[in-house]
Amino acid sequence: MMKSITYLFLFFSLVSCIQEKKESVNQSDDLYRFNSNLSPRWVSFENSTGAKGSGGMENNGGKGHPSDQIKAGETKIFLDIEGPGIINRMWFTINDRKPDMLRGLVINMYWDGETKPAVSAPFGDFFGVGVGKTAVFDNALFANPEGRSFNSFVQMPFKESAKIEITNETDRNLDMVFYDINLNLMDQWEDDLLYFHCFWQRDTLTKLAEDFEILPKVEGKGRFLGSTISVVPRDGYDAWWGEGEVKIFMNGDTDFPTLIGTGTEDYIGTAWGQGKFHNDFTGCFYNTKHITFYRYHIPDAIYFDSDCKVAIQQMGGKRMAHVRKIQNEGMPMIPVTIIPGPKINGIYEPGKVTDLDSVDYSDDAWVNFYRVDDMAAAAYFYLDKPSSKLPEIPAYNIRTWNLPSE
Repeated sequence: MMKSITYLFLFFSLVSCIQEKKESVNQSDDLYRFNSNLSPRWVSFENSTGAKGSGGMENNGGKGHPSDQIKAGETKIFLDIEGPGIINRMWFTINDRKPDMLRGLVINMYWDGETKPAVSAPFGDFFGVGVGKTAVFDNALFANPEGRSFNSFVQMPFKESAKIEITNETDRNLDMVFYDINLNLMDQWEDDLLYFHCFWQRDTLTKLAEDFEILPKVEGKGRFLGSTISVVPRDGYDAWWGEGEVKIFMNGDTDFPTLIGTGTEDYIGTAWGQGKFHNDFTGCFYNTKHITFYRYHIPDAIYFDSDCKVAIQQMGGKRMAHVRKIQNEGMPMIPVTIIPGPKINGIYEPGKVTDLDSVDYSDDAWVNFYRVDDMAAAAYFYLDKPSSKLPEIPAYNIRTWNLPSE
């Protein structure tokens, strides 16, 4: 009996190892094992094509072209290469890191000759910093070691070609940009590989009692990888803004999702509000006026077969006395639930009461209520096609409105 259990354990361990190896197209699981299918290339201004034996030619092997500029209104191509291949790492640094520049630069990525980008996002938000404010952090997908650089470790396979470009939509030149993109060319494409996508949008004033869509419905087979979310709480509430639950609709879900959380701070792994922290898969860059937080579904993979939509409720909360006050002041809000504090008289039906003065709860009862705020999100996902039907990135004035001054 014990021998049979041992054999079963070894069998399932072997199956797990085979599956993990199949999913790793970047490199062999064993650092010492040679992988003849992958050929490394580094693309930078010192070797813009990544061609073999062509690095550092501009100054006879010396440091000849480490940086360049992106003029106001200019689009500069940073990668244009034929595949199959896989991007493993990107690093950029720029000399102007003001909020309007980080939101005014747009990074677009195209796979397999598509004319619509699979990735289209403000430069800063794509690299996880949000609201135009840099932060010192590192996690499983992105890093900013000292607040001065932008690293991506997201793996991005492409079958026929890859093109990455950045457009400067601000009114001033970006005088210095350094970069390198590290990739592997592959001998052959594997049919189960997925294309990386990033969708970004902002709603400067969300609609009352309507969820903000982190990722509008996308069709196809793929994986939701996670998101970087930014919020600028609206003045006048003076209340906790993060009671909203994240919902993930998938594979034909209609009115109600398959996956749902219990609150904003709960979704990123903390509790009772959220402060500043970062780890591999969750984190928050926090001040009272501009907040950016993230969650990456790497240990808890979310695959979908036909479609996926991700949304977050626009909901906050505070004690009854304060919520009554802001309701009477005319702030846009709809009560959702009341958590006692003692109920004195009467009956409360969740979602049915609109006037808090009509219910008899103590001032200490907690009230969750719909509210409106300024929300933005970069959604990262993989799809079995190199482009999607998602909307285009919002215009410059929408991206940069009401940002911090520095």
